[in-house]
Amino acid sequence: MNMTNIKRCQWVAKYQDTDIMVSYHDQEWGHPLRDDDRLLFELLTLEIFQAGLSWEISLKKRPGLKLAFYDFDIENVSHMTESDAQKLKENPNIIRNSLKIAATISNANAIKNVKDDFGSFSNYMWHFTDNQVIDHQVVAYQDVVSQNELSQIISKDMKKRGFKFTGPVTIYSYLQGMGVINDHEMTCDWKYHD
Repeated sequence: MNMTNIKRCQWVAKYQDTDIMVSYHDQEWGHPLRDDDRLLFELLTLEIFQAGLSWEISLKKRPGLKLAFYDFDIENVSHMTESDAQKLKENPNIIRNSLKIAATISNANAIKNVKDDFGSFSNYMWHFTDNQVIDHQVVAYQDVVSQNELSQIISKDMKKRGFKFTGPVTIYSYLQGMGVINDHEMTCDWKYHD
């Protein structure tokens, strides 16, 4: 890609090219992520920890979260205890929200149960769209909704399966991040990826 005249989504315009948000937009956001349950768990956790804050804060805390949650190894996180959660509340390298910490541990266990039913967390997340990317023809980022019928359906199903902090707004953002929903603007050079 010619980096001299690149066009990104409008929401990225306020950041410098070297900013963590630009890297996230270019390298991760909206790229269809399949068959990597660890990374899918990581992105879900980042979504949960950014709720009420911002993506920028969550991404800046990502290295600390990776250390705190065993590089998002689902099995290891599922075995974390109340004592482990208490210690994390004192960890300055993460967002120290006890409900979000507990949700992460709970979600690791929910993912294990989903894997029993679907073979993988990836299979579970993608089955809602029959493995297809939902490509929205976004002209202006202000037109992007914060939730839709799909995120409401998935949120409801995830809650039934024991997931925490997975409301329809969080899940819509998660679907954007993992590439189930492509909300890159039509003029963005990252609109279509392999």
